[in-house]
Amino acid sequence: MGQITVFSGPERRRRWSEEDRVRILTEAFSPGGCVAEVARRHDVSSALIYTWRSKLRQAVAEPDFAEAVVVAGDGAEPSITPPAIVVELARGSRVSIFASAPPALAAAALKALR
Repeated sequence: MGQITVFSGPERRRRWSEEDRVRILTEAFSPGGCVAEVARRHDVSSALIYTWRSKLRQAVAEPDFAEAVVVAGDGAEPSITPPAIVVELARGSRVSIFASAPPALAAAALKALR
């Protein structure tokens, strides 16, 4: 006859902290990373890693498409109405938000610049 081992007690259900989840996701989806290898190394199913990624993407609202206008590098402003908000970025780059922009689009653009 064969031997049977019975495990009793609470089921093996681990709780992962947000920091652990982000660390595992970063490791799994970094360039050259392999989800299956990371899952084995951390003793977690690869399906759970994809679930975490999906939930993280839903939590981080990505802004909708925003039309961009590229102006020649001579520094001249376009001859249309002046922008309502101008955000100066590093290296002389600039983001302009015009008064005609929908409030949700302006909020998404400013949130993306954080």
